[in-house]
Amino acid sequence: MNSVVTNTLNFRVKPRAEDSFAITLAPLSLAEIYAKADDPANGAVVVMSGMVRNQTDGKPVVSLEYQAYEPMALLVFAQIAAEIRSLWPDAKRVVIHHRIGRLQVGEISVLVAVGCPHRSEAFEACRYAIDTLKHNAPIWKKEWYSELDGKLSSSWVSIGACEQSGQNC
Repeated sequence: MNSVVTNTLNFRVKPRAEDSFAITLAPLSLAEIYAKADDPANGAVVVMSGMVRNQTDGKPVVSLEYQAYEPMALLVFAQIAAEIRSLWPDAKRVVIHHRIGRLQVGEISVLVAVGCPHRSEAFEACRYAIDTLKHNAPIWKKEWYSELDGKLSSSWVSIGACEQSGQNC
């Protein structure tokens, strides 16, 4: 992604060639994301892996379904990388990949990796990336539950709204 991206607020972000952003139906690979974040100048690569867990607030989750407004989500990912570089100028690579579609318990839904010369900035930048993604990216999840009678029920959750409400989503 080498072109300048303009969002509806009219700020421009020029993604760096060494960064990688994706919204995909395909399973995510820890090894692939790590390799994309690796750089000879790194002293640390921190990877955050978000997975589908088997319960939410005591309700048994059987799967999650993700949807995203891809053009805007990719713009948000590029903006996050730009913000990381303003806060941690030595950050070498930023990788943000998120799945969409239906995912089963145990599958990886999001991978964020940041490579930096030092571990403290890599940890901080990676946490900043996932927290900001969850608040700003237009990504929604539908949780599918198994009810006591064996029937399935579901509810849509905006990831950012979930985080702001203080719920454990």
